[in-house]
Amino acid sequence: MNAQQILRAIGNGELDQTLIRLYGADGPGYAAKRCQAAVEGFVERFGDNEQLHLFSSPGRVELIGNHTDHNHGCVMAGAVNMDILAVACPTEDNIIRVKSVGHKQDDIDLSDLTPQQQESTHSASLIRGTAFDFARKGRKIGGFTAYTTSDVPKGSGLSSSAAFEVLIGSILNHFYNEGKISPEQIAITAQFAENVYFGKPSGLMDQMVCSVGNIVGIDFNDPQKPVIRPLCLSPEESGHRLVIVSAGHGHADLTDEYAAIPAEMKAVASLFDAPVLRGIGYDDLMKKSAEIRKQYGDRALLRAIHFVKENQRAILAADAVENKDFLAFLSLLNASGDSSLLCLQNISAASEPTSQGIALALAAAKDLLEGEGACRVHGGGFGGTMLAIVPDNKMEAFIYRMEQLFEKDCCHCLTFRQGATKII
Repeated sequence: MNAQQILRAIGNGELDQTLIRLYGADGPGYAAKRCQAAVEGFVERFGDNEQLHLFSSPGRVELIGNHTDHNHGCVMAGAVNMDILAVACPTEDNIIRVKSVGHKQDDIDLSDLTPQQQESTHSASLIRGTAFDFARKGRKIGGFTAYTTSDVPKGSGLSSSAAFEVLIGSILNHFYNEGKISPEQIAITAQFAENVYFGKPSGLMDQMVCSVGNIVGIDFNDPQKPVIRPLCLSPEESGHRLVIVSAGHGHADLTDEYAAIPAEMKAVASLFDAPVLRGIGYDDLMKKSAEIRKQYGDRALLRAIHFVKENQRAILAADAVENKDFLAFLSLLNASGDSSLLCLQNISAASEPTSQGIALALAAAKDLLEGEGACRVHGGGFGGTMLAIVPDNKMEAFIYRMEQLFEKDCCHCLTFRQGATKII
């Protein structure tokens, strides 16, 4: 389809049901306008084309399982209705060109897929790394031109980088591999690009949820073959809303703080002659607690304790959702948040002791919720966002309080949706 055909399809409502499925009630309004703007942006940048496609790759929320995936643990998370949109078309010149709104254009020549030092920590590295992993696994690759626009805030803990990586993999999948590569395999490729080419030691949760979509429990005991447990959770049916609060600066400049968590967990595991903490129990940690503290300090032991307990909570939370026990789920969510505060210690960065936005948001939320709903640090931590599940009758007061503390529109009410997809 060319630009006019896509714009006509959006304008006459042909895509309304698809957009409602992805974005909820705002689909035919706000989301449709974003799609229109993306098509117009592509044409302005690259000109029209008869092979235009529209793709969407969602952000994600981590519900429970904070910093467990990188030690082969269990998580529960969901893809949400904030996403990266891309208008793209295949090309024959073996170059991937991606223009993202607000950023310089990336041009990646596929004849050279070796890591480029100057691209580290930049989006170009994610494109090159994704293409490399496709090629080394015998998948087809080729050039394309894409124009992207995102409403996934960077540094928010909603995984804008994972959404971007999965988007690139999805485009290559549909253009050159007949859409036959599974969402799980695209996620594994995306993690490779982030770990090896971008230079961030992330686990696989973010990419897996963005790619697979909806709400899932994931067991990473074998990271190459994660066990995915589809779940169904609708806070709205229980009179609640899922809310993300932007409560501080992003953690993009705090990679060392983030990387210390898996490093300390794996250091503790090494005392058990194990590469990761999965399979090590709480009693095991207590028996070696003196040695752990001597070798790696108190914080490493606390973080190991968090992993062991959090892994159990993630399984119990999935059970609670499956059994439709919403109150048990909320209780486990609150316990997870308390453990992140006390044991994992990823609420604020040690290097910036005066920046306590997440702690402030949590204190205010707990005071207002008065034992109802749930709240916890969201994502990697050290800044960014707080996640809350808020009763409908407290939503107005909750938003008012958070905007008093931070800024207008700091709260985002989210719904769950499918993973990365081709819209048209």
